[in-house]
Amino acid sequence: MVQQTSNPQDLSSDLDDRMAGFPTRSVPQDPSELSEQSADRPAAGRGVRVGRRDVGEIVVLEVAGRLSDIAEDLDQAIQLGLADGPRGVVCDLSAVLEGAQPAAAEVLAMAGRHVRDWPGIPVAVSCPDPRVRRALAAHPLSGHLIVTGSLSAAVSAVLATRTVAVEWLHLAPHPTAPRAARDFVTRTLMDWRLARVIPFASLAVSELVADSMHAGTEINLSLAWNLGALRLTVRDSSPDQQRQHYSHLDPHGRRLSVVAVLSRAFGVLPTADGGKVVWAVLNAARPPRV
Repeated sequence: MVQQTSNPQDLSSDLDDRMAGFPTRSVPQDPSELSEQSADRPAAGRGVRVGRRDVGEIVVLEVAGRLSDIAEDLDQAIQLGLADGPRGVVCDLSAVLEGAQPAAAEVLAMAGRHVRDWPGIPVAVSCPDPRVRRALAAHPLSGHLIVTGSLSAAVSAVLATRTVAVEWLHLAPHPTAPRAARDFVTRTLMDWRLARVIPFASLAVSELVADSMHAGTEINLSLAWNLGALRLTVRDSSPDQQRQHYSHLDPHGRRLSVVAVLSRAFGVLPTADGGKVVWAVLNAARPPRV
């Protein structure tokens, strides 16, 4: 059974609760050549572990251990996979040690909130145990996930989802970067018929880019829109992570406070190359054509 996402739900407006701390890249491969067993999959019985491999533009997370024990490891791995903007993320449960315990379904279903917070990138769960699939289907957050009985079916289902348009801008850490980011956002949103969102998105991206300039590294900005949600990401090569608790009196705190007010969700992700991605999701309904 395949279950697709519905319209994402709004998150709490509380700033500290909306900060997330959690990326990666791909090698082309035909899904039809995907093996159900990976040579580097952790052997069952060696404790909790979440491995990763890339199948084309899809991140495959291979889980070994007990589902009821992997909440933190799997949750972080999903977030790391999402941060590079892959075609999708698949959780492969072929090597798990136990079946449909209530805690196991809870762990898997919670991955649905990342689809809600990171719109346009599907997350699939591949599980051969029908008891786990039934338990997962009963959870409210499972509606955001794709659920299948095999890895190949999960990859195919992800590839069958609608591809989201993403626009990128490369920036130098120069004082003109925030203005260039605002101009880029304005042009892109005009092309996407999202003019009413421009004031809010321009301010949010300006604050994120200004904050990222302190890293002193090159900056990569992306825009993506899907089902009424606009995702902004600003990536730099600084290893410094924004903290969840900070003073609103300092410039960094004020900038993120502005972004928090403008967005329905935002967070900070560590990248695989040692940098970070700051992301924000804004409500952006497209007006009907007249």
